[in-house]
Amino acid sequence: MKMRVSSVQYHLHTIRSFEDFARQCKHYILTAKEFDSEFVLFPEFFTTQLLSIGSETGESLSIAELPGFTKQYQSLFTQLAAETNMHMIAGTHVIRRNNRLYNMAHLFYPDGRIEEQAKLHLTPTEIYEWGITKGEDLRVFDTEKGRIAILTCYDIEFPEIVRMAVAKGADVIFCPSCTDDRHGFHRVRYTSHARAIENQIYVVGAGTVGSLPTVDFMRANFGQAAIMTPNDIPFPPQGVLAEGELNNDMIITADIDLHLLDEVRKKGSVTTWRDRRTDLYYDWEKAR
Repeated sequence: MKMRVSSVQYHLHTIRSFEDFARQCKHYILTAKEFDSEFVLFPEFFTTQLLSIGSETGESLSIAELPGFTKQYQSLFTQLAAETNMHMIAGTHVIRRNNRLYNMAHLFYPDGRIEEQAKLHLTPTEIYEWGITKGEDLRVFDTEKGRIAILTCYDIEFPEIVRMAVAKGADVIFCPSCTDDRHGFHRVRYTSHARAIENQIYVVGAGTVGSLPTVDFMRANFGQAAIMTPNDIPFPPQGVLAEGELNNDMIITADIDLHLLDEVRKKGSVTTWRDRRTDLYYDWEKAR
Protein backbone atom coordinates (compact mmCIF):
# COMPACT_ATOMS: atom_id res chain seq x y z
CA MET A 1 0.00 0.00 0.00
CA LYS A 2 1.29 3.44 -0.95
CA MET A 3 0.17 6.90 0.06
CA ARG A 4 1.25 10.15 -1.55
CA VAL A 5 1.96 12.79 1.08
CA SER A 6 2.57 16.53 0.87
CA SER A 7 3.95 18.64 3.70
CA VAL A 8 3.84 22.42 3.95
CA GLN A 9 6.46 24.94 4.97
CA TYR A 10 3.83 27.50 5.86
CA HIS A 11 4.87 31.15 5.46
CA LEU A 12 3.63 33.26 8.35
CA HIS A 13 3.09 36.92 7.59
CA THR A 14 0.62 39.61 8.58
CA ILE A 15 -2.82 39.33 7.00
CA ARG A 16 -5.93 41.50 7.07
CA SER A 17 -8.81 39.01 7.06
CA PHE A 18 -9.81 35.37 7.40
CA GLU A 19 -10.22 35.36 3.64
CA ASP A 20 -6.48 36.08 3.28
CA PHE A 21 -5.77 33.05 5.46
CA ALA A 22 -8.18 30.89 3.47
CA ARG A 23 -6.60 31.89 0.14
CA GLN A 24 -3.13 30.97 1.39
CA CYS A 25 -4.28 27.58 2.71
CA LYS A 26 -6.11 26.86 -0.54
CA HIS A 27 -2.94 27.69 -2.51
CA TYR A 28 -0.96 24.97 -0.71
CA ILE A 29 -3.81 22.48 -0.97
CA LEU A 30 -4.33 23.02 -4.69
CA THR A 31 -0.58 22.66 -5.19
CA ALA A 32 -0.69 19.29 -3.38
CA LYS A 33 -3.72 18.33 -5.48
CA GLU A 34 -1.78 19.03 -8.68
CA PHE A 35 0.70 16.39 -7.51
CA ASP A 36 -2.17 13.95 -6.81
CA SER A 37 -1.46 13.90 -3.08
CA GLU A 38 -3.76 11.97 -0.78
CA PHE A 39 -2.58 13.50 2.50
CA VAL A 40 -1.41 17.03 3.21
CA LEU A 41 0.18 18.18 6.48
CA PHE A 42 0.21 21.75 7.81
CA PRO A 43 2.43 22.84 10.72
CA GLU A 44 1.72 23.52 14.37
CA PHE A 45 0.28 26.92 15.35
CA PHE A 46 -0.10 28.03 11.73
CA THR A 47 -3.51 29.49 12.60
CA THR A 48 -1.82 32.05 14.87
CA GLN A 49 -1.53 33.98 11.61
CA LEU A 50 -5.18 34.90 12.23
CA LEU A 51 -4.12 36.89 15.30
CA SER A 52 -2.23 39.29 13.03
CA ILE A 53 -5.58 40.52 11.69
CA GLY A 54 -5.99 42.48 14.92
CA SER A 55 -9.14 43.85 16.48
CA GLU A 56 -11.55 46.36 14.98
CA THR A 57 -9.68 49.08 16.88
CA GLY A 58 -6.34 47.94 15.50
CA GLU A 59 -5.13 46.32 18.72
CA SER A 60 -3.26 43.02 18.75
CA LEU A 61 -5.18 39.82 19.47
CA SER A 62 -4.07 37.38 22.16
CA ILE A 63 -3.85 33.60 22.05
CA ALA A 64 -7.03 33.42 24.15
CA GLU A 65 -8.91 34.95 21.23
CA LEU A 66 -7.76 32.37 18.68
CA PRO A 67 -10.57 29.89 19.54
CA GLY A 68 -12.97 32.49 18.19
CA PHE A 69 -11.86 31.43 14.69
CA THR A 70 -12.52 27.71 15.26
CA LYS A 71 -15.81 27.44 13.37
CA GLN A 72 -14.39 29.24 10.33
CA TYR A 73 -11.21 27.15 10.42
CA GLN A 74 -13.11 23.86 10.64
CA SER A 75 -15.58 24.89 7.96
CA LEU A 76 -12.75 25.88 5.60
CA PHE A 77 -10.84 22.61 5.89
CA THR A 78 -13.96 20.45 5.85
CA GLN A 79 -14.90 22.05 2.55
CA LEU A 80 -11.40 21.77 1.06
CA ALA A 81 -11.03 18.11 2.08
CA ALA A 82 -14.33 17.28 0.41
CA GLU A 83 -13.58 19.27 -2.75
CA THR A 84 -10.13 17.75 -3.25
CA ASN A 85 -10.83 14.26 -1.84
CA MET A 86 -7.72 14.54 0.33
CA HIS A 87 -7.01 13.82 3.99
CA MET A 88 -5.84 17.01 5.67
CA ILE A 89 -3.84 17.10 8.86
CA ALA A 90 -4.50 20.80 9.24
CA GLY A 91 -1.70 21.52 11.66
CA THR A 92 -2.82 22.60 15.11
CA HIS A 93 -5.31 25.20 16.20
CA VAL A 94 -5.92 26.46 19.72
CA ILE A 95 -9.43 25.56 20.88
CA ARG A 96 -11.34 26.24 24.08
CA ARG A 97 -13.06 23.33 25.83
CA ASN A 98 -14.50 23.34 29.36
CA ASN A 99 -12.96 26.78 29.78
CA ARG A 100 -9.48 25.45 29.02
CA LEU A 101 -7.22 26.05 26.02
CA TYR A 102 -5.81 23.09 24.09
CA ASN A 103 -3.26 22.94 21.27
CA MET A 104 -5.33 20.64 19.08
CA ALA A 105 -4.30 18.83 15.91
CA HIS A 106 -7.14 18.24 13.46
CA LEU A 107 -7.60 15.51 10.85
CA PHE A 108 -10.16 16.32 8.17
CA TYR A 109 -11.45 13.35 6.16
CA PRO A 110 -12.81 13.75 2.62
CA ASP A 111 -16.21 12.46 3.82
CA GLY A 112 -16.60 15.34 6.29
CA ARG A 113 -15.44 13.66 9.49
CA ILE A 114 -13.16 15.62 11.83
CA GLU A 115 -10.86 13.90 14.32
CA GLU A 116 -8.72 15.54 17.00
CA GLN A 117 -5.49 14.86 18.87
CA ALA A 118 -4.48 17.25 21.63
CA LYS A 119 -0.78 17.92 22.13
CA LEU A 120 0.36 15.76 25.03
CA HIS A 121 3.67 17.35 26.03
CA LEU A 122 3.78 21.14 26.36
CA THR A 123 6.68 23.57 26.30
CA PRO A 124 7.14 26.17 29.04
CA THR A 125 5.91 28.91 26.70
CA GLU A 126 2.67 27.03 26.05
CA ILE A 127 2.08 26.46 29.76
CA TYR A 128 3.24 29.68 31.41
CA GLU A 129 2.76 32.29 28.68
CA TRP A 130 -0.30 30.97 26.85
CA GLY A 131 -2.04 28.92 29.56
CA ILE A 132 -2.54 25.85 27.40
CA THR A 133 -3.60 22.54 28.99
CA LYS A 134 -1.98 19.17 28.25
CA GLY A 135 -3.95 16.55 26.36
CA GLU A 136 -4.68 13.27 28.14
CA ASP A 137 -5.30 10.63 25.46
CA LEU A 138 -3.25 9.18 22.63
CA ARG A 139 -5.30 8.28 19.59
CA VAL A 140 -4.62 6.54 16.28
CA PHE A 141 -6.70 7.05 13.16
CA ASP A 142 -7.71 4.61 10.45
CA THR A 143 -7.72 5.81 6.86
CA GLU A 144 -8.30 3.89 3.64
CA LYS A 145 -4.52 4.00 3.13
CA GLY A 146 -3.39 2.91 6.58
CA ARG A 147 -3.33 3.73 10.27
CA ILE A 148 -1.72 7.00 11.34
CA ALA A 149 -1.03 9.01 14.47
CA ILE A 150 -0.52 12.75 15.00
CA LEU A 151 2.11 13.81 17.52
CA THR A 152 2.81 17.52 17.69
CA CYS A 153 6.33 18.98 17.81
CA TYR A 154 7.55 18.42 21.41
CA ASP A 155 5.61 15.12 21.52
CA ILE A 156 8.04 13.51 19.07
CA GLU A 157 10.89 14.07 21.55
CA PHE A 158 9.44 11.42 23.87
CA PRO A 159 10.12 7.86 22.65
CA GLU A 160 7.51 6.28 24.93
CA ILE A 161 4.54 7.98 23.28
CA VAL A 162 5.70 6.95 19.80
CA ARG A 163 6.16 3.35 20.98
CA MET A 164 2.55 3.45 22.17
CA ALA A 165 1.31 4.78 18.83
CA VAL A 166 3.16 2.09 16.88
CA ALA A 167 1.93 -0.59 19.29
CA LYS A 168 -1.57 0.58 18.38
CA GLY A 169 -0.78 -0.03 14.72
CA ALA A 170 0.35 3.36 13.42
CA ASP A 171 2.84 3.12 10.55
CA VAL A 172 3.02 6.85 9.84
CA ILE A 173 3.45 9.61 12.42
CA PHE A 174 2.46 13.07 11.24
CA CYS A 175 4.33 15.69 13.24
CA PRO A 176 3.18 19.30 12.80
CA SER A 177 5.84 21.55 14.30
CA CYS A 178 6.60 25.18 15.10
CA THR A 179 10.10 26.13 16.22
CA ASP A 180 11.63 29.57 16.56
CA ASP A 181 15.36 28.84 16.28
CA ARG A 182 17.91 26.27 15.14
CA HIS A 183 18.06 24.59 18.53
CA GLY A 184 14.35 23.82 18.65
CA PHE A 185 14.26 22.84 15.01
CA HIS A 186 17.10 20.34 15.34
CA ARG A 187 15.65 18.85 18.52
CA VAL A 188 12.49 17.97 16.62
CA ARG A 189 14.35 16.90 13.48
CA TYR A 190 16.88 14.62 15.19
CA THR A 191 14.29 12.96 17.41
CA SER A 192 12.03 12.41 14.40
CA HIS A 193 14.88 10.50 12.79
CA ALA A 194 15.38 8.50 15.98
CA ARG A 195 11.69 7.59 16.21
CA ALA A 196 11.70 6.42 12.56
CA ILE A 197 14.71 4.18 13.21
CA GLU A 198 13.56 2.84 16.59
CA ASN A 199 10.11 1.89 15.39
CA GLN A 200 10.72 1.31 11.66
CA ILE A 201 8.06 3.81 10.65
CA TYR A 202 7.67 6.96 8.58
CA VAL A 203 7.65 10.37 10.27
CA VAL A 204 6.26 13.31 8.27
CA GLY A 205 7.13 16.76 9.59
CA ALA A 206 5.92 20.24 8.68
CA GLY A 207 7.20 23.60 9.94
CA THR A 208 6.41 27.28 10.05
CA VAL A 209 8.60 29.86 8.34
CA GLY A 210 8.36 33.64 8.17
CA SER A 211 7.32 35.99 10.97
CA LEU A 212 4.32 37.51 12.75
CA PRO A 213 5.66 40.82 14.12
CA THR A 214 2.46 41.61 16.07
CA VAL A 215 1.94 38.16 17.64
CA ASP A 216 3.78 37.36 20.85
CA PHE A 217 6.10 34.33 20.65
CA MET A 218 5.52 33.99 16.89
CA ARG A 219 7.96 36.67 15.78
CA ALA A 220 10.66 34.17 14.82
CA ASN A 221 10.27 30.87 12.97
CA PHE A 222 12.85 28.37 11.76
CA GLY A 223 11.35 25.49 9.84
CA GLN A 224 11.54 22.81 7.22
CA ALA A 225 9.22 20.06 6.01
CA ALA A 226 10.62 16.56 5.74
CA ILE A 227 9.57 12.94 5.28
CA MET A 228 11.80 10.57 7.28
CA THR A 229 12.20 6.83 6.91
CA PRO A 230 13.96 3.94 8.63
CA ASN A 231 17.66 3.71 7.79
CA ASP A 232 17.89 0.50 5.79
CA ILE A 233 18.47 -0.74 2.25
CA PRO A 234 15.00 -0.07 0.72
CA PHE A 235 15.14 3.58 1.85
CA PRO A 236 17.44 6.54 1.17
CA PRO A 237 20.80 6.11 2.97
CA GLN A 238 20.27 9.18 5.17
CA GLY A 239 16.68 8.24 6.00
CA VAL A 240 15.19 11.31 4.29
CA LEU A 241 12.68 10.64 1.53
CA ALA A 242 12.07 14.34 0.85
CA GLU A 243 12.83 17.67 2.47
CA GLY A 244 12.29 21.32 1.71
CA GLU A 245 14.77 24.17 1.61
CA LEU A 246 15.22 25.68 5.06
CA ASN A 247 12.94 28.62 5.82
CA ASN A 248 11.51 28.87 2.29
CA ASP A 249 7.80 29.11 1.49
CA MET A 250 7.17 25.78 -0.24
CA ILE A 251 5.57 22.34 -0.21
CA ILE A 252 7.19 18.90 -0.58
CA THR A 253 5.64 15.68 -1.91
CA ALA A 254 6.68 12.02 -1.90
CA ASP A 255 5.24 8.50 -2.01
CA ILE A 256 5.27 6.47 1.20
CA ASP A 257 5.38 2.71 0.66
CA LEU A 258 3.95 0.88 3.70
CA HIS A 259 4.91 -2.52 2.28
CA LEU A 260 8.58 -1.61 2.75
CA LEU A 261 7.99 -1.27 6.48
CA ASP A 262 6.80 -4.87 6.62
CA GLU A 263 9.90 -5.96 4.76
CA VAL A 264 12.42 -4.28 7.03
CA ARG A 265 10.59 -5.32 10.19
CA LYS A 266 10.83 -8.95 9.10
CA LYS A 267 14.26 -9.11 7.44
CA GLY A 268 16.00 -5.77 7.55
CA SER A 269 19.69 -5.21 8.26
CA VAL A 270 18.44 -4.61 11.79
CA THR A 271 14.96 -5.31 13.14
CA THR A 272 14.62 -2.73 15.89
CA TRP A 273 10.89 -3.17 16.40
CA ARG A 274 11.04 -6.96 16.64
CA ASP A 275 14.20 -6.94 18.79
CA ARG A 276 12.75 -4.89 21.64
CA ARG A 277 13.79 -6.38 24.99
CA THR A 278 10.32 -6.53 26.48
CA ASP A 279 11.67 -8.83 29.17
CA LEU A 280 13.54 -5.77 30.45
CA TYR A 281 11.08 -2.97 29.77
CA TYR A 282 7.39 -2.40 29.22
CA ASP A 283 5.68 -4.02 26.23
CA TRP A 284 3.13 -1.54 24.92
CA GLU A 285 2.10 -3.94 22.16
CA LYS A 286 1.21 -6.64 24.69
CA ALA A 287 -0.57 -4.08 26.86
CA ARG A 288 -2.73 -3.15 23.91
